[in-house]
This record gives sequence, C-alpha cells and structure tokens, in this order.
Amino acid sequence: MKLKVKDVNLSTGGSSIAIINELDAKKLGIHASDRISIRRLRTGQQAIAVADISSADISPGQIGLFEEPLKQLGIEEGTHVDVLPTERPHSIQYISAKLEGKELTEKQIREIVVDIVENHLSEVEMTYFVAACYSSKLTIDEAAALTKAIVETGTSLGLNKKVIIDKHCIGGVPNNRTTLIVVPIMAALGYTMPKTSSRSITSPAGTADTMEVMAPVSLSLEKIKEVLAKTNACMVWGGGSLNLAAADDKLIRIRHPLSIDPEGMLLASIMAKKKAVGATHCIIDIPYGFMAKFATQESAMKLGKKFSMLGKMLGMKVKVLLTDGSQPIGNGVGPALEAFDVISVLKGEGPNDLREKSIFLASEMLQMVGEKNPRARVLEVLDSGRAYAKFKEIAIAQGGRKHIRLPKARYFYDVVAAKDGVVRQINNKAIARIARIAGAPDDKAAGLYLRVHCGDKTKKGSVLFTIYAQGRMKLDSAKSTAEEYQAVEIR
Repeated sequence: MKLKVKDVNLSTGGSSIAIINELDAKKLGIHASDRISIRRLRTGQQAIAVADISSADISPGQIGLFEEPLKQLGIEEGTHVDVLPTERPHSIQYISAKLEGKELTEKQIREIVVDIVENHLSEVEMTYFVAACYSSKLTIDEAAALTKAIVETGTSLGLNKKVIIDKHCIGGVPNNRTTLIVVPIMAALGYTMPKTSSRSITSPAGTADTMEVMAPVSLSLEKIKEVLAKTNACMVWGGGSLNLAAADDKLIRIRHPLSIDPEGMLLASIMAKKKAVGATHCIIDIPYGFMAKFATQESAMKLGKKFSMLGKMLGMKVKVLLTDGSQPIGNGVGPALEAFDVISVLKGEGPNDLREKSIFLASEMLQMVGEKNPRARVLEVLDSGRAYAKFKEIAIAQGGRKHIRLPKARYFYDVVAAKDGVVRQINNKAIARIARIAGAPDDKAAGLYLRVHCGDKTKKGSVLFTIYAQGRMKLDSAKSTAEEYQAVEIR
C-alpha cells in the first residue's frame, strides 16, 4: 500500500514507530504493535517499524513517522512510501524463553542485541528483556555473549596499541573523582588511556559532568583519536552520537526508570565499553560500606569475582579493588565543586583522601603492567606538576580553555553542628540528595562542600558542610532537605 509520509515531530529515543489510520490498518490486516515494512519507492531503502493505530491524527492515505524511521530512511514529509505487514522479530521468542528461566545461546543474545540497535523492538519488548535478565539472572556465559554482542554492534576505537589502560568505579560514593586525576598521571607516564565516562543519572555529578566544567566531553570518534594521538589520553562522555555501545545506551534508558540493575547487564554494560576502547588492562573499583551500593565486603567481592571471570573470557586483564565507600571521597559534591577538588589535588593540594585514593589506583595500574616502584613513580609525576600539565594538555586538546575558570554559585548556606562531638557517620545518600536538590548536576556550580570527614572533632556551631545554589528557591529547598536528613552524624 502506498502512503504519504507525515512527520509527527516525535521521537522515542530508540524504537521505530509508525502511525497508520484505522481504515488503512484494516486493509493491511495489521493491529497495534504489529511490524510493518516501510520502503522508499525510488531507492528501495527499507525500515521496520512498530505500528500504532489512529483514527484522528492520521488521515487515510497517510503514515505518521517518528524521527527514528524518518532518519533511517532519509526522507521528508510528503514523500510516498510502500507499506506492507511483516513478521515479528524472532528475538521476541528468545526474550520469552529468558522470561521462563531458560539459558540463551550466544546466537540468540546477539539477535536480540541486533534488533535493539536496529530499532526492531518496541519499548515494551526491551523492558521485558531487562525484566527477564533481572528475574532469571544471566549466567557468566550469557553475560559474555551480551558483552560481545554490544561491542560488535557498536563502534570501536580501533587503536593499534600493545597496552591500553582503563578503569571503572561501580559508584555510589559522592565525589570520588579519581578518574580525572589518574588519567593524566598515566598519560604523563606514557600510557594510553582512552577514558569514556557517564553523565549523572541519579547522582549529583557523573565524571563526564565534572570534566565538562573544564573542557568539552561530547567528542566525535575522529576527534577522540586526534586527542589520543596528541596526549595519550582523553576524558570524554561515552554516550550520545559516539555509539561505542549503542545497544547498552538503549538498555540503560529502559533500566533506570524501573530502578532495576540486573547484575549480568551491569557486567556487560561496563565491560563492553572497556572492550570497545580496546582496553588490555582494566581496574574495577568497587566501594563498599555504610550507604554505598554494596554494604559488605562479601557482596563486593562476589561481584568482583564475576568481573575477573568476564575479563578472562574477553581476553582482558582485570584487577578488582575493594575500596572504602563508607563516606564521600573528597569534599566537593557537584560538577564545579568536584572539579575544584581535582584541580587542587593535581596542584599538590586538595583533599588528602582523594589524593591518596588516586595514588593508590594509579600505582595498582602500574603494577598490573609490570612497572617497578609504582607508588614512587606516581608520586614523582603528581608532585612535580607533570600530571597537572598533562591534564591541561588533554583539556585543551578536547577544546577547553588554556586557563580553567570554574563557575561559582550565587548563594550559599552553612550547615553547622548542633553539639560538640566526633563525626561518626556521613550518609552518602543524604549528601547526594541535598546536592541534587540544590541544583546539581544541571546547575554546574551547585552542590555542597564538606568541611568534615569521619573521625573529625567538631564544636557546636562549627561548619559541617556548605550548600551552594544558583537560586534562592533551590537553596531553601536544599536547606529543608538538610534539616530533614541527618547527613552528618555526631556523637
């Protein structure tokens, strides 16, 4: 059936959707959620879309296309296309099998991933796949198959290097911005470290958000390679048009509104991005402790073993480090405040806990690649200013200014101790919540700055942390949240 294209000016961000008038749908014998083939008459180019039925917005003889099929076909409104019903993807059967608790083959998992990348699955079908991986946990073989499929259907850097170093932190600890210190240390020592990082989803800042305060992070593949050739490293956002793990980006978009993070998908998500940049050696940092993602060392170790196993299956050397996640690392929470800590440490100042953890991670990396006296080498690069010089070199290569200027918030408020005592606990989740309500990460200068850490003595009226915001309403909301949640416990 020939139909005239109407641009509905909507996007799903993933699935391809086409809207057909109810009368045309009856003639074609299709129902809502059926698949249809849309073919350009002149070129024969084809796209598969999920059908939606309408009797109001789309007239007979029209087909309403979302941005995804429009872009795939490269057509504009008013173009005529040939529309036919087509079969549902076989991958739906495999998703059903996983829901029933069956183990999937590598071929079946690859077919699911291909259909995700090519927008052949609806949001509902992808949601069922995520749910299936949550209720019927992926085996390590399935996780490896998912990792490989994500890499093979995405873009790879294709670097011709014998040693490529990478790292990942599981998260759950505010600030902890070691990546932006470790990367220039390793690059200054001559190692290649193409670091792709995420933006914030539920935290006050992701590594990419913090770096973006100092330099652009949304770079093309060609630009990343150019930066690497100049500086040995990059610190960029791994999402967007980069497509290093396109299928994973779509699965993440499904997972987060559901607030579920299937372990097998977590493993595949992280390791696929490492494989895509060509990492040969990778550090996995798993913080554990009070209010961290992993409460106990035992639970952190259990996940760590799976990372090690998956690394071997992918031909990658993986070292898992279990670290203290019982309180924030560093003082700043929020993009600009975290950037301030990073610059301070690189200049030889800054929070000692952030400095020491960065030194520890960089030393472990050097040990992985067989370097002798790793800590001494790291200290020399950091204390001599070579790491800071390398950071500025990377930032400038990515399009940043020669002189870094951090944005400052218009308003601030000091939260003070109600009594004399000792800081016993700092609630990571409460700290993150206060910083987000203050405006982080969207307001780059917003967040909070800790003045104390666990074990510090306090006096009544002394400042525990300072809240920063760009507007009075956000500051007042953050103050109210700080009063509601006891972020810093004093005994």
